[in-house]
Amino acid sequence: MKQFSTLNIVIYAIVFIAAVLCLLPIINIIAISLSEASIAVTGQVFFIPKRFTLASYEKMFAEGQFMRSFMISVVRVVMTLCLSIPVTVMMAYALSKDVKVFCERTVITWLTIIPMLFGGGLIPTYMVMNMYGLINHFSALILPAIFNTFNMLIVMNYFRGIPKELEESAVIDGAGPWRILWSIFLPLALPTIATVSLFIIVGTWNEFFAGLIYIKDIKNYPLQTYIRSLTINLDFVMLTKEELIERMKINGLTFNSAKVVVAMLPVLCIYPFLQKYFVKGLVLGSVKE
Repeated sequence: MKQFSTLNIVIYAIVFIAAVLCLLPIINIIAISLSEASIAVTGQVFFIPKRFTLASYEKMFAEGQFMRSFMISVVRVVMTLCLSIPVTVMMAYALSKDVKVFCERTVITWLTIIPMLFGGGLIPTYMVMNMYGLINHFSALILPAIFNTFNMLIVMNYFRGIPKELEESAVIDGAGPWRILWSIFLPLALPTIATVSLFIIVGTWNEFFAGLIYIKDIKNYPLQTYIRSLTINLDFVMLTKEELIERMKINGLTFNSAKVVVAMLPVLCIYPFLQKYFVKGLVLGSVKE
């Protein structure tokens, strides 16, 4: 039977407390989103909904645009992931080579790092999108996110940590660069690639600013942009008595809480499947020669 020292007990206690502190805000947001507005605004809702109601969610799901925006976000995440991973892996593989093999490695590496440190900003990106006619086009939501220097550096550092003897043995057996990448580097780098994939999925799903800038038609909004554009309008003159009673169950606080819950659910569903690779991938990606 495993013996627990005092230090282990203290560490587990600290981790447990930290986990609870991370979960409490999420539980609080869920409780607020399921409570009536008149109770929520008074600050009486903590971790259990009061006067349970789904009015905020019904308002959000009432329009067909919600599912359209949801599917746009799903397609956006899938396409960005499918395009970003090959680009990231191939560039990381090339830049992981020794200077004697790829003499331009250092120059190209710095050319990728400098834009990360000193980005051109929003205006040049918008001008490029406008020049190529991509404004209000689905491609504008994908192309800027295909390459990420930070993700490339994680994969590159892992590739550099792979023993050169493996590659040299493959070359002796007649394997070319593509074969070495596919049969040796990729299987070994799966935890790191899973970690980078998680970064891409979470970042793309939560990104909403590109939709506001590049997409003019609300019908083409991704989900995050769409739910941030939703507002509660209480036109008391035009509402019937029954509609007014229903609308009074919602306000900005409960509605925004429902937005947060809907926005984070897909990420919470995906993370458990990639969690076992997450820490391992980060550690492996930080290996230096």
